[in-house]
Amino acid sequence: MGIVAGLDSSSAFTHIVVCDADTGAVLRQGFAAHPVEAKATEVDPQAWLLSLGEAASGGLLEGVEAIGVSAQQHGLVPLDHQGSPVHPALLGNDKRAQAAAADLIDGLGGRQAWAEAVGSVPQAAQPVAKLRWMARSEPEAARRVATVLQPHDWLVWQLLGRPSRRTTDRGAASGTGYWSAHTGTYRPDLVELALGHQAALPEVLGPSDAAGTTPEGLLISAGTGETMAAALGLGVGPGDAVVSLGASGSVMAVHREALSDPTGMITSFADATGQHLPVVHTSNAVRALRGSAEMLGVEDLDELSALALKSTPGASGLVLLPYLEGERTPRLPHAAGTLCGLRRESMKPEHLARAAFEGMLCSLADALDVLRGRGVEVRRVFLLGAAAALHAVQTIAPALLGTQVVVPQPAEYAALGAARQAAWALGVSRGTADPLVPPAWQGAAAQVLEPGEELAVGKAVRQQYAATRDQIHPGAFDPAN
Repeated sequence: MGIVAGLDSSSAFTHIVVCDADTGAVLRQGFAAHPVEAKATEVDPQAWLLSLGEAASGGLLEGVEAIGVSAQQHGLVPLDHQGSPVHPALLGNDKRAQAAAADLIDGLGGRQAWAEAVGSVPQAAQPVAKLRWMARSEPEAARRVATVLQPHDWLVWQLLGRPSRRTTDRGAASGTGYWSAHTGTYRPDLVELALGHQAALPEVLGPSDAAGTTPEGLLISAGTGETMAAALGLGVGPGDAVVSLGASGSVMAVHREALSDPTGMITSFADATGQHLPVVHTSNAVRALRGSAEMLGVEDLDELSALALKSTPGASGLVLLPYLEGERTPRLPHAAGTLCGLRRESMKPEHLARAAFEGMLCSLADALDVLRGRGVEVRRVFLLGAAAALHAVQTIAPALLGTQVVVPQPAEYAALGAARQAAWALGVSRGTADPLVPPAWQGAAAQVLEPGEELAVGKAVRQQYAATRDQIHPGAFDPAN
């Protein structure tokens, strides 16, 4: 078919992969850091273009016929009537909108009202909460807002030469807090509730649609958010879940329909293929490992992993509830971590190390069960993040998650997903691809782990964890809480 490219503009850098459109084989790559301070909460969006230009230098895009764009989610780019930013772009890590999110929850009548309206309950990261923050904290700028975009929307618009038509896709729109994955429509009234007045919103394109073509003839696909692009790059489908191990954790799965969850534990995203990506977040994942390593005085997570494997399943009765920064799943925002089961025989470093890994993975298994409890089928779990390579994680995870575990080799999956989307849109534009089925690229190279005979042992460890959780936090998973 030709050559396509995928661009991933994350919070810190731009990655570009150039791929064979038929097979997905990576032909060349480019990388550039964003010229912004680390952990910045707001930024001039021109910085993303500077990074893009650097990453694409040296003729990287020569011969490319189509490009897809993925970008950091939950960013807000507020524009005036001339298309100029009225305020620096607000990024997903900006927590200033926490009070604004709470105001919005009350303003619509509670968490259930929001879940029914758009499939998620406002969080500080979401654009809808950022609009409310602007209206309260930067009222002069808020009054000038005429159009609201997200980072991927803005980048596509720039690549196309700033046309009058502005676009987004289902995946990115589903994270705004004012678009429903269930109905496939915007809720402009929620924009007005947040901002105080109406604003223009980008047209939501279908998964295989093109946003347009540059004057040079380069086709630009719809683009999407990083999470959706990574799922497309991994090649996950129905029956697959993805567990991400960062400082915090997340569990998402491909599902046939949007899920409304009045507890707010499930965020109902749309994916980049026409299906849905319900996501459950935990506030604590690898931070529980790092905290345990510091407490035990070990140098790094590899050493903690080796120490944990000197213990046995169940950690000699030691249980760590890893709610170190409060918790989102279950909803315990003011909780602290708890270490239970201390006896003389359990007070050894290897047992605490094992309890840290088991606590982290049991917490993520709880999140996975939230999805299973809503009818989401899970036949295998993709495990992402640097911690997925730890021997203790790979040894313990299959039994505790209760299914086959796949550990993909490190790769730029969001950029690959964007490139796959570009190949899809290019094929559809030429009449050579099915608009309902993405191109069948080769799946990610991966290590496959089976629970095997350890499944019964894993169930016992989870029962020990659940008994401790329910004793310390009774009714934590009660929908009424």
